[in-house]
Amino acid sequence: MPDTLAARLRAGETLLTAWSTIPDALVAEICARAGFDAVTLDMQHGFHGVDSVLRGIGAARLGGAPAIVRIPVGDFAFASRALDMGASAVIAPMINCQNDARAFAAAMKYPPVGGRSWGPFRAMALKGAASNQAYLESANADTLALAMVETRQAVDNLDQILAVDGIDGVLVGPSDFSIAWSGGQTIDPNLEEMREAIADIAGKTVEAGKIAAIFAVDGDRAKLYAAMGFKLIALSSDTGYLTAGAKALIASARF
Repeated sequence: MPDTLAARLRAGETLLTAWSTIPDALVAEICARAGFDAVTLDMQHGFHGVDSVLRGIGAARLGGAPAIVRIPVGDFAFASRALDMGASAVIAPMINCQNDARAFAAAMKYPPVGGRSWGPFRAMALKGAASNQAYLESANADTLALAMVETRQAVDNLDQILAVDGIDGVLVGPSDFSIAWSGGQTIDPNLEEMREAIADIAGKTVEAGKIAAIFAVDGDRAKLYAAMGFKLIALSSDTGYLTAGAKALIASARF
């Protein structure tokens, strides 16, 4: 089995990533040990910061899973830092046009694809890179730039976003997408009226030879998305796991 997140996805595997909002390395490690294929550390709407991302990446790796980082909106400088810390992929929110995608890709990839500068010493240690040259030669392929599609503008510009060299795939945020789709009238990640549009995003992404990713609120929705062609599926969140597990345990103990 390929040993990197990028290689597994490109080989056609369908993978589940945990979604970590709690800025504690132990939570990231627990999610990894629970059996997720990856752990995503959320800096946009979760509470992760620089320190918790640094420690969370190592903790996820200790638990047996690669780490993904969702950066804050427009913080492409931190995309490079997340890679230097050892992230296997970075998710950038609100990529709405080709210019946004180009700026993101430039931060994620070494020349000639992008303009990422050198300094991946923590990443090399975690990966066990044999040399600077070995890491340089493999980094552009082994680290994934995932652009979030969550607005009508992004959907309208999807072909142009996918055409950017250095963008490895897109991730759909169904909650934000539902707000955009309904013109601000509702927030519903399972909104049936946008199902066809979401399926079209997966189809276009796969046709472009890139990775389709999405956030799923539960297992049933994850299976639906997998059938559409999404290969990386974020499943609920750490607060959801904690709440669901506690409620189930309490219910089993009531007498």
